[in-house]
Amino acid sequence: MDAKDVEVITKKKCFQGYFSIDEYILKHRSFKGGWIREVNREVLERGHAAACLLYDPYHDQLVFLEQFRQGAFAAFDSRWYDKDSPWLIEVVAGIIEDGELPYEVARRESIEESGCEIQDIELIQKYFTSPGCSSEIAILYCGKVDASVVGGVHGLADEGEDIRVFRLDVNEAFQMLDDGKFINSTILIAMLWFRHHHCRLRKKWTM
Repeated sequence: MDAKDVEVITKKKCFQGYFSIDEYILKHRSFKGGWIREVNREVLERGHAAACLLYDPYHDQLVFLEQFRQGAFAAFDSRWYDKDSPWLIEVVAGIIEDGELPYEVARRESIEESGCEIQDIELIQKYFTSPGCSSEIAILYCGKVDASVVGGVHGLADEGEDIRVFRLDVNEAFQMLDDGKFINSTILIAMLWFRHHHCRLRKKWTM
């Protein structure tokens, strides 16, 4: 089935702020045949995002960010997760504005958030971040950088960004992956992909 198998009865905007929320009343075809009953669904609209795992193939190091995330702060519940810090380790990322291409956003955000200029770039994956409630699609890349320049605090002060930038040897990052230190979907997808493609990518980007 595809989008032609969905019928939107009504759609209205319920909230408009930094994000917006649209309310749909819809129905769609059933796997059993026919149509399901009309249902009410809210969708979070925040645009689409580009993200990039930064890799230095000469030093065999990865570049990461650490910053406060209000969603992680709001979500803390000791029944499900026993670490209460809302500061998360992440890869560079940003919202794709009108007229921008995803890889252009990755390059821009890399400079703004880490101080690194991307020298080469490879697509990892396009995916829905949370399709049960959001329309957002993330376009994830791996970018070649020089990690020797990495360090300090970055981000745009007028956007309230306070981002610590650091680098890790690849094997140390793999150990953190195995130890469950990466707890958001983007960095997990990036690291699982990178573990599989590490040797190929290092050879490609050091030739």
